[in-house]
Amino acid sequence: MIDIRLADPTSPALRPVVQAHFAHSKTAGPAESNHTMDAEGLAGPGIRFWAMYDGGQAVGCGALKELPDGTAEVKSVHVLAEARGRGLARIMMTRLAEIARAEGVTALVLETGADILPEYDAARKLYESLGYSYCGPIFGYKEDPNSAFMRLALEPRS
Repeated sequence: MIDIRLADPTSPALRPVVQAHFAHSKTAGPAESNHTMDAEGLAGPGIRFWAMYDGGQAVGCGALKELPDGTAEVKSVHVLAEARGRGLARIMMTRLAEIARAEGVTALVLETGADILPEYDAARKLYESLGYSYCGPIFGYKEDPNSAFMRLALEPRS
């Protein structure tokens, strides 16, 4: 059974998940375009971190960073390699959107690797299938040929 709950990204139990995410990002594109946060960064102010468990075992993570314009940035969505292929990243992304929508966030935004970085093809395809559209640089970023910026407007559920 999949369980997603708020967690401390610096906890020893989550270290393998956070380190796997950091390692993937470090090798997927050039260092100057890597915006991945380490565990301490993910534990910082204005950021909430969720861990995904399967039968009590941590298999993934995701975070939301509050932005001053009423949006939230999706950060560090990652599923361990051995748990992939089961739609777990989609489950995490859907949960993050549900949380943000319930809190009145107007949109979710994110930065991921551009189409010149094939390591991010699956991520972009997932975000597109969830309704995210491409946009210009989001708060805190600048134009970068290695980055793709995406946005999902969140309409309140009636």
